Amino acid sequence: MSEETVTDLADLGAIAETPAAPAAPTMPLRDKIVDAQGRAYATGRRKDAVARVWIKPGTGKVIVNGRDQEVYFARPTLRLVIDQPFQVADRAGQYDVVATVKGGGLSGQAGAVKHGIATALTKFEPALRGVVKAAGYLTRDSRVVERKKYGRAKARRSFQFSKR
Repeated sequence: MSEETVTDLADLGAIAETPAAPAAPTMPLRDKIVDAQGRAYATGRRKDAVARVWIKPGTGKVIVNGRDQEVYFARPTLRLVIDQPFQVADRAGQYDVVATVKGGGLSGQAGAVKHGIATALTKFEPALRGVVKAAGYLTRDSRVVERKKYGRAKARRSFQFSKR
């Protein structure tokens, strides 16, 4: 790389006509990771919930613990949470999802399934990783319930004070 000084506008024109240095190499795409049945597998976690998720090309059917998503996640907001990775990646209705979830409550389980779907989607289509990562769906939400401390009623709440 040569340092060139500009003394007048004619020099600037000459510098502009010289070919630019080649662009920095981009990160290579990751490999597609699928099993013998053509499914991508990933684990998702949220609070105390752990979800094992398999996705494969299909019609958009979501099965959670052997039940349809409308039955397992009755609240529409939880179903919206599960569909978020597909909406961001523009792949709504193109993949079938089979998930098994343990632990936590329904909200944590929905978050765990979302995390698993996002990770499995990037394993099936590595080109989508940037879009899904930019939306923040590949990051595990590490917030968990704070433990109870001794000498306290709960994690931070003190016992009721009695003056007499």
